Amino acid sequence: MTEQDGLKIGSHLFQSRLIVGTGKYQSIEETEQALTASGAEVITVALRRVDLKDRRSGSLMNLVLSKRWTILPNTAGCYTADEAVRTLRLARELGIADLVKLEVIGDPKTLYPDNEQTLEAAKILVKEGFTVLPYCIDDPIVCRKLEDIGCAAVMPLAAPIGSGLGIRNPYNLRIILENAKVPVIVDAGVGTASDAAVAMELGCHGILLNTAIAHAKKPVLMAEAMRGAVVAGRKAFLAGRMPKQLYANASSPEAGLIE
Repeated sequence: MTEQDGLKIGSHLFQSRLIVGTGKYQSIEETEQALTASGAEVITVALRRVDLKDRRSGSLMNLVLSKRWTILPNTAGCYTADEAVRTLRLARELGIADLVKLEVIGDPKTLYPDNEQTLEAAKILVKEGFTVLPYCIDDPIVCRKLEDIGCAAVMPLAAPIGSGLGIRNPYNLRIILENAKVPVIVDAGVGTASDAAVAMELGCHGILLNTAIAHAKKPVLMAEAMRGAVVAGRKAFLAGRMPKQLYANASSPEAGLIE
């Protein structure tokens, strides 16, 4: 890919279209190896699930603040707009809240987002100058409302968080992509490299994932696979696939052959 095909989010331009989470790994060493192998330029951190003050060598915060990546703090674990806004205000005070991932959960079992609370929090955060990337249901209407509020991207789920079920509703994603004027980043549900490639082939602008790498039998190898899948899927989208047809079409047509 070239600079002209970079992923632009707000005022930021990234060459990698893969955003990777920092949770669920066996160790900080494994986390670092996987993040490096993924080629990601942006990594996301659950603010409510890490010790933000622990900057010692070998700690997660020491790793993510090493200036090797752009940090995308997220509000995982928040169930109200108020909780999410307060969490990101704290991140801003700590100097790690330029880009932010807004996540307001409505149900602890499915981890589906609460649309009403997400929209409410997004309005406040955009007004306060945050560059907001909201996790949302794959609903074209919700995505449109979030874009109208001023979110810099929309991040519809492919399937429930951590499920690894892959792209459950490609048709909704197509409708979202058809209407969105901001990047569409698939967030949640990707389980393996082919899922990431499918999302990118649909025209999605990026992928955010965590569990698919962290819970793989070989996380570092899976990180490499995801890196390649995102690039391959993007190239396939730009190339434009051949039309599907019911019957065969010979690779070497007989028309024009010399008797």
